[in-house]
Amino acid sequence: MKPEHFYVTTPIYYVNDKPHIGHAYTTILADVLARYHRLLGEPTHFLTGTDEHGQKVQQAAQAHGITPQEQCDQTVVRFQELWTKLDITHDDFIRTTEPRHKRVVQAILQDLWDRGEIYADEYVGWYCVPCERFFMEKDLVDGKCPDCNRAVEKLLEKNYFFRMGKYQEWLVRHIEEHPEFIQPEHRRQETLGFLRQPLGDLCISRPKSRLSWGIDLPFDQDYVTYVWFDALVNYISAVGYGADEARFAAWWPASYHLIGKDILTTHTVYWPTMLKAMGVELPRTIFAHGWWLVGRDKMSKSLGNVVNPMEMADTYGVDAFRYFLMAEMTLGQDASFTEEAFVTRYNADLANDLGNLTSRVVKMMARSFADKVPAAPAAGADEEELIAATLGAVNHMRDYLNAMQLDRGVAEVLGAVRAANRYFDRMQPWVLAKDPARQAELARVLCSAGECLRIVAGLLYPVMPEKMRALRAALGLPENQLEPHLETLAVWNGLVAGAELGPLETLFPRIDAKKPEPPAAKPAKAKEQAPAGVQLIDFATFTKVKLATALIREAERVEGADKLLKLQVQVGAEMRQVVAGIAKYYSPEELVGKTVVLVANLKPARLFGLESNGMLLAARAGKALRLLTPDGEMASGAEIG
Repeated sequence: MKPEHFYVTTPIYYVNDKPHIGHAYTTILADVLARYHRLLGEPTHFLTGTDEHGQKVQQAAQAHGITPQEQCDQTVVRFQELWTKLDITHDDFIRTTEPRHKRVVQAILQDLWDRGEIYADEYVGWYCVPCERFFMEKDLVDGKCPDCNRAVEKLLEKNYFFRMGKYQEWLVRHIEEHPEFIQPEHRRQETLGFLRQPLGDLCISRPKSRLSWGIDLPFDQDYVTYVWFDALVNYISAVGYGADEARFAAWWPASYHLIGKDILTTHTVYWPTMLKAMGVELPRTIFAHGWWLVGRDKMSKSLGNVVNPMEMADTYGVDAFRYFLMAEMTLGQDASFTEEAFVTRYNADLANDLGNLTSRVVKMMARSFADKVPAAPAAGADEEELIAATLGAVNHMRDYLNAMQLDRGVAEVLGAVRAANRYFDRMQPWVLAKDPARQAELARVLCSAGECLRIVAGLLYPVMPEKMRALRAALGLPENQLEPHLETLAVWNGLVAGAELGPLETLFPRIDAKKPEPPAAKPAKAKEQAPAGVQLIDFATFTKVKLATALIREAERVEGADKLLKLQVQVGAEMRQVVAGIAKYYSPEELVGKTVVLVANLKPARLFGLESNGMLLAARAGKALRLLTPDGEMASGAEIG
């Protein structure tokens, strides 16, 4: 792809349920990136859509008493309505049930079959319905799916296979020679770790006797295509592969495939080997972001902690919701979403800093200069710090955009806003406004602060388009400049003297934090008696401690530390490193495979230079120490309480 073109994709989302914050985050992230690149003047293409085949869709349709196509048609509307609500500017929305997509998938399958890249064979394996994946028995964790920790079923059937394993060495070389291909770096290492084991061939079919909802194999009408082989092709079918070669050449390869970390293997192993077999160039970067958590828990329907993006946008405003998601998560890492954290950041960044500065500057300019932008003297020494912070934010945003560090870019912009607030307080324009002899000085102060706002509003436009258009309009910018161009943001003195100021409502009204209800009066009771030396805690305090089962996968001694062992433990689908002082009681060999009890929400600590994420529970009597373990078999990640 030509470097001046930018093509960004989201995963296509399953239509078996309504969208949640994970869907919203990835799509808003793609939208923000697309908007920034449009402001840079680059031809930009932004693709999203829905994955409408597979067992989960068929099961959801059966549960609702409708056909799979009706299930898709009803559910896809929820995504389309949400993207409209969240001001998503995608250039294309692809559905895998569209003829344009199905034709391409079948053409690829037929070509690979004709060239011997696909073959038929008997298959014995363990199948996970929620993940729609087969696993070898050695890959199971306590007899369950290693990805979602749910039950699997053993299947023996004829199927068709893609010769994925033959491309293993090539893929390892490509990843090693192109460090930008998988980002962030720890996800690149995760994929390389996966590829240290032999890579088998990929089952790419499902018999219609078990699953009828999918794209027919063109060479065997008794089978449909495996949903992942179907879904991944959307990235090229949507931009003309096999149908419009000029259009395909203009956009491919993609600049970024944005994905959640839970679909890393399908995108960094399945997809590149498929493209290699097809003779198609690989995407430039596959970027895996983290999960939104509540505390340390992943959001899930079973826990009842899923954030509904529609409700958040309705309650607090679309732009504020978009801002929080971009400012709060460091790309590649998990982030915690709580309403309390949302309100705290909203009030600090938007209401107090940006909103308050806007109100003070625009209102004083309107009052002192008859609703017009005044002509101002050139900036002087008093403005040096403000100008440096503001123009510095322009350069930093460009750099952080290229480095996929949007949260740091946003932080730099807010740093410029705070510099403007300090400047405003130091120059005291309300004092200048009372002295007719100092009106030129007043104009310089107001225009300098206003100039910072003009640039800041341009930098934050991709994140908060509606509010930043309103801010730029309030500063007297004409309609054709409300959507900025980044080159105009790198130049000071962009406000036009004599321009009519626009109307300004409060951009970000302060949110009053919810006050906890006073506890109901309780009948008096006898004072609790604690054993000597024991401090009683109430139940609410106890519930703050999260205990979970953890499976020890690896164990080794810490060099130079007689008491410490370094453990790699699995907690559900998550791997953690724990450093435990149990080397005098257990050898590394006897720990591997043991299920233990872990304090799962302990703050990370460093022991002997190693990070430890959690603490094992043990019982001690005299010189004896034994780890606490479940009474019988128990899956890792099970909650204790």
